[in-house]
Amino acid sequence: MIQVRNVPERLHRELVRRAKARRMTLTAYIEEILRREVSRPTMEEIFRRIESREPVKLDQPVAELIRAQREERDRQLMERTGRR
Repeated sequence: MIQVRNVPERLHRELVRRAKARRMTLTAYIEEILRREVSRPTMEEIFRRIESREPVKLDQPVAELIRAQREERDRQLMERTGRR
């Protein structure tokens, strides 16, 4: 059982509005928000995961890889749209 007191009226109205828009009760809507929130890792967990991984070694600078991918994407778009 969770009880939240002193929720500002403006926030309460917006939660009710969003719950109604989804055809949900306010309780079900708040449960969904809480479930979604706790299903995601925290920033600390994300940083720990990143730090625990081996560094990636690339044959060329990242900027060059991105540039090449963008150029390829642009070329494909031009072909599809018939532009030059």
